[in-house]
Amino acid sequence: MQPQATMPKLSLPNIRTIIAVASGKGGVGKSTVSANLALALAAGGNKVGLLDADIYGPSIPIMFGLQNEHPDSFDKDGKIRIIPFEKFGLKLLSIGFFVDQSKALIWRGPMASSALKQLFTDVEWGALDYLILDLPPGTGDIPLTLIQNFPLTGAIIVSTPQELAISDVRKAADMFRNEHIRIPLLGLVENMSYFTPPDDPEKKYFIFGQSGCKKFASDLNIPLLGQIPIVPEITESDIEQHVNLILQVFCFT
Repeated sequence: MQPQATMPKLSLPNIRTIIAVASGKGGVGKSTVSANLALALAAGGNKVGLLDADIYGPSIPIMFGLQNEHPDSFDKDGKIRIIPFEKFGLKLLSIGFFVDQSKALIWRGPMASSALKQLFTDVEWGALDYLILDLPPGTGDIPLTLIQNFPLTGAIIVSTPQELAISDVRKAADMFRNEHIRIPLLGLVENMSYFTPPDDPEKKYFIFGQSGCKKFASDLNIPLLGQIPIVPEITESDIEQHVNLILQVFCFT
């Protein structure tokens, strides 16, 4: 499907900067990067929102310990307005707050796209310095809907070092650089870069290969923003316990 050449962008005057976090495939840590990018920006004194736009695999409710929670809402001029959750200095919203996450979400593209638009336009985000947008993987209807309808400031690409992952992620990068889209790529984040055993902190094991994302970033002529090691504590702890750990290994400025 070819993007339309011109699309009117919906106005979000209270949000200064919208950064999309994208990948070409699932399982590379896109949601982990989105969450911790948002936390790092908030730690710097910014007003930050995090929107989980991964319609078919929302992760943010689980990552922030908000499973089975439902946001409050109120009537404003005859329209229902949604109040995002606030936790760790972030405003949070996810499609996962509105659906049963134990069941598959069987929506066609237009229905999913309409739901996502509501997560932008029917929410009381207030004034934000940054809204971090956790996109679904790939280059289908959902990412295109967001790109075409909302004024994205730029995008960050997430990949793991393997050649196969980079091959898929390259398609996502190409989407943002399409002549009808032209969303700036702010940089690349390499996740699962290496593993350092606790008993030998000077040693690095490059389990999924070395320098793959560094070369990829060079090919795209964008900066390699960070290399996140494999840290078992990330999966073993809830987000409240590992926020400080993540801020030590990755911070976006």
